[in-house]
Amino acid sequence: MKISKISVYQVDLPLHEGVYNWSGGKSVQVFDSTIVKIETDEGITGHGEVCPLGPVYLPAYAEGARAGIQILAQSLIGEDPLQLAKINRQMDTTLKGHPYIKSSIDMACWDILGQATSQPVCNLLGGRYNDNFQLYRAISQESPETMAGKVSGYRSEGYRKFQLKVGGDPETDIERIRAVSAELQRGDVLIADANTGWLMHQATRVVRAVKDIDVYIEQPCETFEECYSIRKLTDHPFVLDENIDGLPILLRANSMQAMDVVNIKISKFGGLTKARQARDLCVSLGIAMTIEDSWGGDIVTAAISHLAHSTPTELLFSSTDFNSYVTVSIADGAPQRNEGKLAASTSPGLGITPKMEALGEALFATK
Repeated sequence: MKISKISVYQVDLPLHEGVYNWSGGKSVQVFDSTIVKIETDEGITGHGEVCPLGPVYLPAYAEGARAGIQILAQSLIGEDPLQLAKINRQMDTTLKGHPYIKSSIDMACWDILGQATSQPVCNLLGGRYNDNFQLYRAISQESPETMAGKVSGYRSEGYRKFQLKVGGDPETDIERIRAVSAELQRGDVLIADANTGWLMHQATRVVRAVKDIDVYIEQPCETFEECYSIRKLTDHPFVLDENIDGLPILLRANSMQAMDVVNIKISKFGGLTKARQARDLCVSLGIAMTIEDSWGGDIVTAAISHLAHSTPTELLFSSTDFNSYVTVSIADGAPQRNEGKLAASTSPGLGITPKMEALGEALFATK
C-alpha cells in the first residue's frame, strides 16, 4: 500500500459556552482545527486532526500546523502508511521538531492501519479495557462563584472529575478552589490546573492556603524545575502536563518522583505512535495518566478514546470528550459522552466518517 494523495482542510469549532478561559488572561472563542485526509492506492482513506489551544498555550499554532503539513506531505507520497515507525522517522528527517505538525498525519495512518486490518485502533494500541472510561470536565476560569455554580450542572451530565482553571491572582485562585471544593460530593475529584500560570511564590501561597482541601495540583509553574520546587512543598497529589513532551523528560520526572499523574496529549508528543510509547512507559513505571490532546473535534476525540480505552483502567486517571464542548460536528461515528463516560468505537480504524459538507473545500492537496 502506498500514500497517493494528502489533502488538508480547515474548520472553525465554536464553543457551546462561548469562551474558554485559562491562566494569564488567555482565552479562545473559536478553535481553529486542521484535518488531514490521506488517500492510498488501494482505496483506503484515513483521517487525522490537530487543533492547538490557540497560539499562546504550547509552542504550536494552527497556521503553523498547515504550513508544516504541506512540507511533510510531499515527502510522504509513495510511502507505505502501514509502516508507522518508518513514517514517523521520515517526518522527523524532513522536519526537525514541531511534533504537533506530525500528529494528524500519524493519526490518519493509524486510521488506515485499522481499516486495512479490519480492527479498531483501540485493539491495535493494546486492547480494550472495560466497557468505557471516566471523563473530566474543565471549568473555564471565571469568578469563584460562577465556577462553583457550574459543578452541579456538569455533575448532572455524569462528570465526577472537575478540572478548574486557575493560574491567576493567588487570592482569587484560593477562593476558586475553596468555592468549588464546597460543591463536591463523595466520589468527586478536584484538580486545580494552573497551566503554568503561577510564579513560584504565588504557587507556594496557594498550596499552603489550601492544605486542608482534597485537591490535585496540576502544572503550577512554567518550567519543570519550578514545578518540582512546588512539588517538594506540598503533599497534594501532583500532576505534570505542559513540561512532559517526550520520553527523556518523562523518565527524568519519574526518577525524581516529580509527579503522581502525568498528562499525555497526543499532539504534544507528535501523534498516536509516540503518545503510545509514552503511555506504555507509564504503564511499566506505574504512573497514572490523563489521556487527551490540546483540543479538537470529533476526529481528535475519536483518537483520544482509542488511546484512553486501551490504557489499563487502574492507570487511566482521566480523559476528555472535546467534541461535546464545541457546536460543530465534523464526523459521523465519533464517540459521544454517556453519563460522564466515553467508549472507543468498535468499527475498523478510528471509526469515523468525516462530514465533507462541514470540512468544505481542501485548502491544498499533494499528489
